Amino acid sequence: MAQIEKPRPWMIPERIVDLPGLVLASDPPPPPVPDEAACISLWDRYGMLPNIRAHSHAVARVALDVARRAAALGHAVDVPALRAAALLHDLAKTYTILHGGAHAQLGAAWVREETGRPDLAQAVLFHVSWPWIHDPAALKANLLRLPLLVSYADKRVRHDKVVSLEERFDDLLKRYGDTGEHRASIRVNREQAFTYERALSALVGSL
Repeated sequence: MAQIEKPRPWMIPERIVDLPGLVLASDPPPPPVPDEAACISLWDRYGMLPNIRAHSHAVARVALDVARRAAALGHAVDVPALRAAALLHDLAKTYTILHGGAHAQLGAAWVREETGRPDLAQAVLFHVSWPWIHDPAALKANLLRLPLLVSYADKRVRHDKVVSLEERFDDLLKRYGDTGEHRASIRVNREQAFTYERALSALVGSL
C-alpha cells in the first residue's frame, strides 16, 4: 500500500500557514536566502532574457522600497528574502514564452528545488494572484507577506519602468487581453491589486 506523503509547509495555503500545528517539527531549517549574485546565477542557468532581468531588478527595487517604509514604521519584513523572491519571481518566464506553460507554477517548482526555500517558492507561486485578497481578515494579517509584496511590486512595473496600477493594467489588457477569458482574468487581478494597494497605503502611506 502506497504511503501518503505528509504535506510540507510550503504547500499550505498562505492564509492558514501560521495556524498552530501545521509546521512539521521534523523539517530541517531552510538553507540561507540566496543573495543577489546567487539569484543572477540562477537567471544564467535558466537563460533569462535581458528584458526580463531588467524587469526583475525593477520589481525588486519597488518591493524593497515598500519594505523600507514598513520597517521605518516598526513593521517586520524579511528584506533578504523579499529581495530574492522579487528577483526570482519570473525565473520561468523565458521558458514559458518559448515553450508554453504557467510561469508562476513552473517557477515556484524551480525555486523550491534550487534554493530549498519554501517561502521563496510560495512568493513565486502566488505573485500573479493571491486567492484570498477579498478576505479582510486574511488580507490584514498578510499585508507584508512575500507573495503580496512581490505581486504588488510586479504590478507597478511595466517592462522596467515604475508606473501606476492603472497604466500597468491598461498595458496588460492590450498585450494579453486577446480572449474574453484572458480579459476577465486581468480584470480580476486588477481589482485585487487596487484592493491591496489601498490596504497597504493605509499601513505605510500613499504608494
